[in-house]
Amino acid sequence: MDTENNQLTLCGVIETEPVLDHEVFGEHFYRMDLRVPRLSGAQDLLPVTVSERLMNSQVAAGTHLCIVGQLRSYNKVVGGAGRLLLTAFAQHLLPPDSAENPNVIRLTGAICKPPAFRTTPFGREIADLMLAVNRAFGKSDYIPCIAWGRTARYASGLSVGDHLELQGRFQSREYQKQMPDGTVMNRVAYEVSISRLTSVQDAPPIPRVAVQGENALQ
Repeated sequence: MDTENNQLTLCGVIETEPVLDHEVFGEHFYRMDLRVPRLSGAQDLLPVTVSERLMNSQVAAGTHLCIVGQLRSYNKVVGGAGRLLLTAFAQHLLPPDSAENPNVIRLTGAICKPPAFRTTPFGREIADLMLAVNRAFGKSDYIPCIAWGRTARYASGLSVGDHLELQGRFQSREYQKQMPDGTVMNRVAYEVSISRLTSVQDAPPIPRVAVQGENALQ
């Protein structure tokens, strides 16, 4: 069930050398950044987690990597505060250039906080959603999503607990945050940019409705 709820394909060039990130039951997991192209010519720099069981000599900085897996969330303390972080969790490696779309994600889950609708200074309509997606063993991933235009207007009328199916891409977005002391820090947000959104009836319940990720990736 969880593989149907959360399906991600990413293809790009490894930007950073894989580094050991964590260990679960003796299995080592490595983290790297993957540079993934958009149709517009822009590129996303996205975090990817790969098990040692999938690693080979071709998984190195500067090489092409194509994965099938899931988008996972987890909590990490950064600067004394907890932050929800995302990573593309590889379950299989594909031959290079074997995917038709280098960045596609399909999610089924429930809204776990009220949608936030806003209009940019340029008049573009945007809605921010937090989607809780079931995972195996009673776990859930909490994934921030962003909708645009007519889809954003539709999303603004949704409520906590509504079940959705969506398709889009996993993307990175740079922004500036003003700190309490007045300084401005450059940060990167990771989210799903929605291209298609539909409502789901009679979906199974999300086990925990909270904006919290899992502490361990496995």
